[in-house]
Amino acid sequence: MRDVDPRRRVPRTDALLADPALAAAAGTLGRDRVKAAIVRAQRRARAGELAPEQVRDAALADLPAPTPRAVLNATGVVLHTNLGRAPLAAAAVDALVAAAGHTDVELDLRTGRRARRGREALEALAAAVPDAAAVHVVNNGAAALVLAATALAADREIVVSRGELVEIGDGFRLPDLLESTGARLREVGTTNRTGLGDYAAAVGPRTGFVLKVHPSNFRVTGFTSAVPVAELATLGVPVVADIGSGLLAPDPLLPDEPDAATTLRAGAHLVTASGDKLLGGPQAGLLLGAADLVERLRRHPLARALRVDKLTLAALAATLHAPTNPTREALHAEPGALRARTERLRDRLGEDGCKAEVVPSVAVVGGGGAPGVDLDSWALSLPERYAEPLRTGAPPILGRVLHGRLLLDLRCVPAAADPDVRAAILRVGA
Repeated sequence: MRDVDPRRRVPRTDALLADPALAAAAGTLGRDRVKAAIVRAQRRARAGELAPEQVRDAALADLPAPTPRAVLNATGVVLHTNLGRAPLAAAAVDALVAAAGHTDVELDLRTGRRARRGREALEALAAAVPDAAAVHVVNNGAAALVLAATALAADREIVVSRGELVEIGDGFRLPDLLESTGARLREVGTTNRTGLGDYAAAVGPRTGFVLKVHPSNFRVTGFTSAVPVAELATLGVPVVADIGSGLLAPDPLLPDEPDAATTLRAGAHLVTASGDKLLGGPQAGLLLGAADLVERLRRHPLARALRVDKLTLAALAATLHAPTNPTREALHAEPGALRARTERLRDRLGEDGCKAEVVPSVAVVGGGGAPGVDLDSWALSLPERYAEPLRTGAPPILGRVLHGRLLLDLRCVPAAADPDVRAAILRVGA
């Protein structure tokens, strides 16, 4: 009896489309896209490149992975910019889902009339920072500063210390950002030292405002001096303070990180900050301060181009209402508890024949916040060869490689994901 031609054993297209995994992919990627991947795999099998039994898996592997992919952050960097900074609280995720359909984002259901857009988020932000007479939200921290510069200083001057003209990431520099609004920068002082007299000599009829920028992503030490907001507030012109990281109230863990409440009490007329850093919320730019200034910003034509969508507003409101969030929990995680948790994971791996060590680790805030602040932590230490397969696996697990070892710091990994981490490590070590 002659052998059956292997090409006749290639699965039919309709049978493959009915496969549960491929059918699920068609539900998210579209039937045509999945069918094209199946046809390519079938051609490879008919050409002898694949066994007929491998067609299904080859078609699945040919489909694009969902983007963005959820990642387990075991780097020890709490606000990892490349991983999207702050992970949202469960309440904020629920709010996003609820806001995905039709919402009352600009409607008063009681009266049936139009209402202020995002009023719940704005009310929650105002309640979180009572020192702010008014608040407004735009789509990111840079946008908040651009709106302030455009509304208050277009064709005028912004007085700023040379030591605070920072680069904010990906090649974007604060001077370029501000000058793009039509404002002229009046730089004062030097890189390491600026005094109140430097500002006073520069303030004049053309001054739109004095800008105070917190150098959140670097530190200058040694022979230095800077002027606090309370002294800048005596100059008789508006003071705009960019605190950057979105800390709304003092945190003893971060004594050198400025917060919105304290900065406003010190005399700042307007504070700008990010929502996806220490606040632990979605990407957003926060503007808090004097009612007349905030209203000028809110009514400026550029505000329309920079406004946030309903999803951001929903997530921001939920973040502000929630008693805690993953960022806050990761920052304040107790080192002893982290060590015990990491040791339990090590022991479970050891029971399965995988040897790992528990070593001291140093975590950081990240996200351009609190430079120089070290967080005592613990990490699971594995051979470096584990790094790439864990990073490219499912779920992707990102650690950091140090001195030829892969360190997995569980500070930012949800405890419920520990079994997933263990399973992924065992797959690599098998």
